Amino acid sequence: MVHVVGIPFDKKSSFLKGAARAPAAIREVLLDGSSSLLSESGHHMIDDIGMVIQEDLKVDTYQDIFDELQKLDLQQTHIFIGGDHSISYPTVQAVSKTKGAFDILHFDAHTDLYDIYEDDPYSHACPFARIMEEGTVQRLVQVGIRTMNPHQLAQVEKFGVEVINMQQISEAMTLTFKRPLYISIDVDVFDPAHAPGVSHYEPGGMTPRQVISILQQISTPIVGGDIVELNPVRDTNGMTAHLSAKLLKELASAIHRGKGRLYMNI
Repeated sequence: MVHVVGIPFDKKSSFLKGAARAPAAIREVLLDGSSSLLSESGHHMIDDIGMVIQEDLKVDTYQDIFDELQKLDLQQTHIFIGGDHSISYPTVQAVSKTKGAFDILHFDAHTDLYDIYEDDPYSHACPFARIMEEGTVQRLVQVGIRTMNPHQLAQVEKFGVEVINMQQISEAMTLTFKRPLYISIDVDVFDPAHAPGVSHYEPGGMTPRQVISILQQISTPIVGGDIVELNPVRDTNGMTAHLSAKLLKELASAIHRGKGRLYMNI
């Protein structure tokens, strides 16, 4: 069983607000009948995975996220739908308390490893610095990076992060993991031509097929994941919301291969 929980929070966004609207946008396109509820692996979200849709978590402050997560049954596997990327610190922290040691596979245009950004150590530019300094995660692999500055490079070296930038992207197709995975997908990992509904446009990004293919080849158990940084305010005809819903189905299918039924709460 897997719980998929919407976290409509964007108060840690540094440039534009709007990501708090993402869970509702993903829910709408997922159920609007424009595409099937099947993953490419043939898992039907209702018949095979047992999808159940509930309300988003009630959050106003950043502390609310930590508090609300404590009310969930985190023995179960969760997919979290943001929201900006700041949600990944509390979600990973919460999952780690029940799931033990795991690695993180992180898709993003940015490393999100700033020690502090705009005087905020919990900015959406900082979650992986907070995660890595706690020592919970043994291996962090970041895929699709194309904006690394000297501070971020120093942070990569400090924490021993494995970065596969866009110039090396073919290497991501042969990634292997020995421990269970938490998968974090920031939709600005995609080229803006595929995902215009994001706050930070970074041309030269990944294609949906590249990310989906990586998800489909993962064989290790998945302990949780998140899909973040969709900004419906900037979307074009729901393109990025539909892509996010597609990612949700493929991530749910990857979990289902080893975990059974899916319980969805977005």
